[in-house]
Amino acid sequence: MKIIFQFTLLACFCFSLSLPVPAQDNPLRIISMPKPALPIGDAPHARGSIRLKIQFFADGTIGTITPITQLTESLSTLAVEAARKIEFEPEIKGGEPTLRVMVVDYPYCYGFWRSCDEIAGSTLAYGDLQSETVIKKAIQNLGGERYLGVKSQIGRGRFSIFKDSVLVSFQTFTDVIVFPEKERTEFKDASGRSVQVNNGSTGWVYDGATEKVRDQDEAQVKSFKQGIRTSLDNLLRGYWHGDAELTYVGKRAATLGKRNDVIKLTYKDGFAVEFEFAADDGLPAKAIYKRTNADGEEVKEEDRYAQFVDIAGVRTPFIIDRFTNGVPSSRINYESVEFNKPIPDSAFAKPASAKDAKRDVKF
Repeated sequence: MKIIFQFTLLACFCFSLSLPVPAQDNPLRIISMPKPALPIGDAPHARGSIRLKIQFFADGTIGTITPITQLTESLSTLAVEAARKIEFEPEIKGGEPTLRVMVVDYPYCYGFWRSCDEIAGSTLAYGDLQSETVIKKAIQNLGGERYLGVKSQIGRGRFSIFKDSVLVSFQTFTDVIVFPEKERTEFKDASGRSVQVNNGSTGWVYDGATEKVRDQDEAQVKSFKQGIRTSLDNLLRGYWHGDAELTYVGKRAATLGKRNDVIKLTYKDGFAVEFEFAADDGLPAKAIYKRTNADGEEVKEEDRYAQFVDIAGVRTPFIIDRFTNGVPSSRINYESVEFNKPIPDSAFAKPASAKDAKRDVKF
């Protein structure tokens, strides 16, 4: 009986092996899904999602990628490039790999590849979310989408210079900016009129006293570029992306009973600038950085923002005080600011002669 039992059991086992095994179905599995690269230069400041329809082929490769929704063409390009790097295991149907078409979302918020809710609700560090939250709050309090939608600015006012905290001179000015790197500033005082124009890595100057037009030297162009790096608009509109790293420093004492949130931009060459924002209302308060003066000495510069004025839904500081080593050195006092007026390229073109440079340009 024992032998028969063993034979019967073996026969049953062999019979079970001869039965067809049902093919197992498995869903598509994402192994790796890299985030898109950060925008370089003039980063689009939008919020929403890039939605892509993607073909996941049976051989484990990515096929056609079709944008369903997009914020800007440049962001869609970055999202598509990232989607092509997705690693996955194909879907299995009837025991065989098969084509699967899926829709994938890439959330984007004001220069960062994640949703605004994720940024605001997270306390974890990814691209330093604390800094991103401070920036988001500042943008909203300066006008939100209207602030981010500013492409050009025309400001008029008075520029004052101080020595030992005493006013020594002042000039009226008209400052024309096409963001991020075009600027034309005209100064007028008792001695006449001068013009300084920058366009990226080039620039020229008209000196009304000598009636000469000349190209800016390397030091002047470098100073202009440094000014862009330390500007509030450069930070909030994300023109620094790809060139610097953003970190959260912490809170710092401000006026009596108040504190500021401090964030820092550190550029690839080591230059760093700290920005302070009021912890309560999120408005910009200061920009602080160090530079080397003409004598080779390191000095601390501090720009303080005040008197925010609402212009068509955009709040902008009408007073910017510069402190050098803790002592007042200059003041920009705007009398008027206009946004998004058309600015012709001719405003930045170098004039052929001093006579041409003397002509008023109407804005």
